[in-house]
Amino acid sequence: MDNIDAKLNTFQPQMLSIFRILFGLLILQHGFSKWFGFPIPGPANIQLLTMFGIAGVIELIAGSLLVVGLFTRYAAFFVAGYTAVGYWTVHFPRGWTPMGNSGSLITAFCFAALLLVFFGGGPWSLDAALRKRN
Repeated sequence: MDNIDAKLNTFQPQMLSIFRILFGLLILQHGFSKWFGFPIPGPANIQLLTMFGIAGVIELIAGSLLVVGLFTRYAAFFVAGYTAVGYWTVHFPRGWTPMGNSGSLITAFCFAALLLVFFGGGPWSLDAALRKRN
């Protein structure tokens, strides 16, 4: 068992980068859906200065930053914050459990973002490249 753990542990940094990239793409697709109707149509007549509009902007900007791994911890912090606000204002009033209020995905997104706040973007990121340069 220790041999398997040792082998898997050698890939932790790379898997962190892959996780960050895929998570960023998931966040980014929500922003694209809200603002541009891609990959699925979002709501019509979205307004910038609404909670939904601001969430879409955060998704576009933070999702892009997460995909490339630039300012990863800050972008992830914004994602964690807006998903927490989304959960408590939209989902929680429908019921107290994530499964009962359709908040499971936003809860998972919040904690995935918190993971990136504390772990960073991994070795395959612009953050790592900039650290090496300095």
